[in-house]
Amino acid sequence: MHYTFSSSFCTADSMLQKNNKRNSDAMIDWPNGTVPSQWEDESSAQERSECVLAYIPVVYYSTLLCVGVPVNILTLVALYRLSVRTQKALYVYLLALTGSDILSQLFIIFVGFLLETAMFHRDVPVLLLRSVSMMEFSANHASIWATVPLTVDRYVALCHPLLHRQISYPARARRIIAVVLILALVSGVPFFWWSDMWRVNRAPNNLDTALIWTHVTIIYFLPCCIFLVLNSLIILRLRKRQRQPMCQDESRQQLAVPGKLGKTTAMLLAVTSVFAVLWAPRTAVVLYHLYVYSVHNDWRVHLAYDLANMLAMLNTAVNFFLYCFVSKPFRAAVRDVLLFRWGPLHPRHPLHHQRTAANASTSSVFSSKRSQREVTPLSPKRVDIKM
Repeated sequence: MHYTFSSSFCTADSMLQKNNKRNSDAMIDWPNGTVPSQWEDESSAQERSECVLAYIPVVYYSTLLCVGVPVNILTLVALYRLSVRTQKALYVYLLALTGSDILSQLFIIFVGFLLETAMFHRDVPVLLLRSVSMMEFSANHASIWATVPLTVDRYVALCHPLLHRQISYPARARRIIAVVLILALVSGVPFFWWSDMWRVNRAPNNLDTALIWTHVTIIYFLPCCIFLVLNSLIILRLRKRQRQPMCQDESRQQLAVPGKLGKTTAMLLAVTSVFAVLWAPRTAVVLYHLYVYSVHNDWRVHLAYDLANMLAMLNTAVNFFLYCFVSKPFRAAVRDVLLFRWGPLHPRHPLHHQRTAANASTSSVFSSKRSQREVTPLSPKRVDIKM
């Protein structure tokens, strides 16, 4: 791939340079920093930092593609069955996250690495290179920002449960995800002009600086700030609930709510924490390349960039294991899919808003009866007994 994980995919080009030195003249109508290596002069190619990892990125990304795509497809099917069966907005957000991870793997690994770099050695039209780069950025942005509405949904569910019952339902979640996907697609358009860090031998210019800061802000700093704030509020809310004194007659009901929400909250914390850890090295290396030393010149920065990209791409394949570790319904759904137990998908209960209306009417009936008992005076016999 030539935009985000370009240096990790340099092995095919470097091996090609060692075996075959092309001396033919190149016809360039559109000068570009991301053009294939045979279009550069020989001195620039010799100044590049070497690919220390050799064929390790090829094996790693091929394995990640062969394992990650089937696992994510299995996750997609299991989440779809849970979404239809339970009619919860939670599974709609997780479906969007999984679908975005699949798109990231297909665009970044399959198209960007296996096709463009390994097979065609980047000897493809410049317009195609830039278009694929734009789609890679859009897929990455969608994969990360699909977690943001999930975090907001969990925060509202814990801190404002009554409001959550009114605004959280699958139809609204689908509309929110549609907006997120459109914004992710639009946010990838400026990266049509992204420069390849490994193949460009010049210092980053103003356009490169703006694109790099836009990239790290959209893909790491801004979502991490949202995750940090909302997750901190969620944890504080849970601790506050645990410290509150509980009445004897309401203890079972109050204990059931935190226990039920605990697994979902744990899943959210695991997903956001793994993202923050796996993407931190790459963000640091990109900024180091911008202000300290270039990936093009120093093999140590190149090595750090390769390893950071490998860790970042791992984030697209680990969510399945997190879901299995935390969620028992998800494990059961995966088991049913693997054993071909295609049970009915219709919801077991009425729709969410119908249940909410029924609960509201029931609670109003009980509250009116309770108020009548409090207003009605006691009979003389009951007064005597109480006294």
